[in-house]
Amino acid sequence: MTRNLIIGAVAIAVSAAMLAGGFLAGSRQPPTSTAASIPTDRAQVERIVRDYLVANPEIMLEVQTALESRQQERQREDQRATIDAASDDIFNASYDGVIGNPEGSLTVVEFFDYNCGYCKRALSDMETMVESNPDLRFVLKEFPILGPDSQEAHVVSMAFRALSPENYAEFHRRLLGGEGRAGEARAMEIALSFGVEEEALRAEMQNPEIMQAFARTYELADSLAITGTPSYVVGDEVVFGALGVEVLGEKLANVRECQSASC
Repeated sequence: MTRNLIIGAVAIAVSAAMLAGGFLAGSRQPPTSTAASIPTDRAQVERIVRDYLVANPEIMLEVQTALESRQQERQREDQRATIDAASDDIFNASYDGVIGNPEGSLTVVEFFDYNCGYCKRALSDMETMVESNPDLRFVLKEFPILGPDSQEAHVVSMAFRALSPENYAEFHRRLLGGEGRAGEARAMEIALSFGVEEEALRAEMQNPEIMQAFARTYELADSLAITGTPSYVVGDEVVFGALGVEVLGEKLANVRECQSASC
């Protein structure tokens, strides 16, 4: 990524220099004695640019920083546009689980995978936030991206929530917080411990709406530039990674302040 940015910046610098050289050569009619000093040959221009950049390498760092900043801002603008356009699918999809206050006015959305180690660490962040914010809806977007066993575990999870929504929060905690990799067998074991009939659960696992929900979640993740877990949507902002309660709390405080100011 960094190398591509630098190469792009050099290309821009070279192009600009060549355009400038061409303009000078084509627009001005210098005295014959100085005409030879104006670089019109591509190789000459490239040497001049190279020598200048080698002598002033800090310029490339400035260019790289500016390019990265511009790309990040463009990404944030695209994310805000997606959040605005797909608000219901992000915050209120019927296929997502909700922990905390289902009628809360504050919402955090988490894209997670049951086999994500960082998601396991972030489980306590969710619990702390829910306990300390009685007005918080914590929406869980099942986003199986870590292999077939992850998808199998999430299929069981989606089916279980449909049959026993009142036990979903505890099911989620036990499956995500357990040791080892999650797959169908482990997810089934936890689901059946709540008294759900295996036959009914397996029948619900065949519901085509489960795969449709996954497909829509993948589409949203792609539109939001989410490629890993956990990732969060808080207000009009996407937060990448298990950054902890403090960071998520700050984002939530910004949303609360915005609500108070009706912005």
